[in-house]
Amino acid sequence: MMALLLWHSHSAQAQFSKTKLGKFLETNVGKPSAAALSNDDIVSGLKEALSVGITKGSAKASAIDGYLKNPQIRIPVPPEARVLETRLRQIGMGRQVDQFITSMNRAAEDAAKQAKPIFVKAIFSMSFQDALSILRGDSTAATTYLKKTTSPELLKAFMPVIDSTLAKNKTTQYYTTLANTYNQLPFVTKVNADVKQYATQKAVDGLFLLVAQEEQKIRKDPLARVSDLLKKVFSTQ
Repeated sequence: MMALLLWHSHSAQAQFSKTKLGKFLETNVGKPSAAALSNDDIVSGLKEALSVGITKGSAKASAIDGYLKNPQIRIPVPPEARVLETRLRQIGMGRQVDQFITSMNRAAEDAAKQAKPIFVKAIFSMSFQDALSILRGDSTAATTYLKKTTSPELLKAFMPVIDSTLAKNKTTQYYTTLANTYNQLPFVTKVNADVKQYATQKAVDGLFLLVAQEEQKIRKDPLARVSDLLKKVFSTQ
């Protein structure tokens, strides 16, 4: 039955066979081998892989400087405010701009602590078909699944944390004053004075990037498979 599920069409088989896990399943699934994967193995293995990835990704994001010192996810001044940033630095207000950027990233680090339970809930609701789709997918298919199933809830959970952190540091007030002052200048393209939505979305995007990197490690690097089940599911032997 497993073989029929996995090899339901020639094209699907050809695409699936390109992956490391596909080669393993072609060798083992449906054969009377002790290494053959059961449905429970597949679902449990995927859930464990996601748990490992989200734990490591969330920990990295929520650490001090998890966003600020990581150039891949560091939150910069909003794109529409880059001209504002340049002008402020030109008139000697670079320190204030840096404080604003630091505050946004600190807010993201605080918010990332809220992510793990949301991810865990999505993992436990994963079906067998979800697991198969992930196994047949690319190197970040599991992260894509999480993004699809958790993004709205993450944004909702992150927003008040980021809003609170920005307010605590008076970042929102400071940026709003700067933006409104800048917008009153003649012949300038007005900037959005609401930075909360921008910082929240960037925080969520950065978290998913870290989770995707952890997923890729588990798929490609045997040393990243921290349990016997992960070694079994993601083995090419």
